[in-house]
Amino acid sequence: MIDDVGKKIKELRTKNNLTLKDLSAKSGMSIGFLSQLERGLTTIAIDTLSNLGEALGVDLYYFLSSPKQNKKPILRSYEKEVFQINSNQFIYYNLTNHTEDKVLLPRYIEILPTNSNEDVTAYNHEGEEFIYIIEGILTLVIEDEQFELFPGDSAHYSSTTFHNWANCTSKTVKLIAVHTPNLFKNS
Repeated sequence: MIDDVGKKIKELRTKNNLTLKDLSAKSGMSIGFLSQLERGLTTIAIDTLSNLGEALGVDLYYFLSSPKQNKKPILRSYEKEVFQINSNQFIYYNLTNHTEDKVLLPRYIEILPTNSNEDVTAYNHEGEEFIYIIEGILTLVIEDEQFELFPGDSAHYSSTTFHNWANCTSKTVKLIAVHTPNLFKNS
């Protein structure tokens, strides 16, 4: 795992035409530490790796996800792996063995409780989304409207409209989400 992270960092650094000195300046990490990290000689904390990812223009999950060797069309429940953890609140699981040649990106998502009524900041992007609530109560914001979705409810909308999800309860929300475009699809 450490070797893989180091290799990915070096690949990104060289792809972006950055020297160790350049990356050190962008990330605030020492040249020596970055060199050892690239060679797999040291470990890195998740929050530090996240900061390094920002300096390299990628999210944390870029370093943590490894390509699946299983290219079969069936993914068994026991084969599901965490794909991404976002802000320590969203946990994403892929629902396919290989995303790189698919148009749709299906995922199972758990949103941990916040028990907060803070405003949900909406954003937009290319594509469309479909969500189906399995468990819990999801707060969905589309444009200026807020909806509470319960188990069995679904929503299908253009991602170009301003939207976002939140869990404002004290229980975990579980849902299925299908997105286009698939950001991991090979061109």
